[in-house]
Amino acid sequence: METARLKSDPYNLIITGVGGQGNVLASRMVGDMLSQLGFYVTIGETFGASQRGGSVMSHLRISAASTFSPQIPKGRAHMVVALEPTEAIRVLRDYGNPEVGVLCNTRPIQSIGVISGEQTYPALKEIREWIQELSLSAWFIDATEEALKLGNPIFGNIISVGALAATETLPLDRECFESVLSRKMSPDKIAVNLEAFDIGVEMVRE
Repeated sequence: METARLKSDPYNLIITGVGGQGNVLASRMVGDMLSQLGFYVTIGETFGASQRGGSVMSHLRISAASTFSPQIPKGRAHMVVALEPTEAIRVLRDYGNPEVGVLCNTRPIQSIGVISGEQTYPALKEIREWIQELSLSAWFIDATEEALKLGNPIFGNIISVGALAATETLPLDRECFESVLSRKMSPDKIAVNLEAFDIGVEMVRE
């Protein structure tokens, strides 16, 4: 099977969020999907996932030709998937550029500093405006809201994977996702994860 073409090679994808959102699983799912399609995928992670609420960031470097260092150079991200809105801003500050795309889950997770009153969480309207100013293309979805309808907010990560597929920035599709699921999860969990993926696709297409 001929490997699909990337818009850039290597293609630099960052998936970011906070501890407890399933960021690492999402990055591994995307990596496995792309590997199955014949790409070389290197994943590097920086996180305080031991603390729920700590920043988590996965770098995926995707190539049809060879492997690359797992660390994306500053200012060289092609796509940022943010499971938490302010994490998108944090990543764009260091890895953004005028051509970057952003897929952002709009449901905030407030830090201890915000909860205690020591810090202020920006309004979602401001976050949207900042992201739009800092990117070429931006998609905003409330993945958490849809995940709660499925019974668990953790499904926001799989909804975001489906939404990423729908942006058509990478050659990801449902068939490939189902194939990866079948190797990673027990049969009783496959149906709800496929539903989550489909929800993400529809949220972007709408």
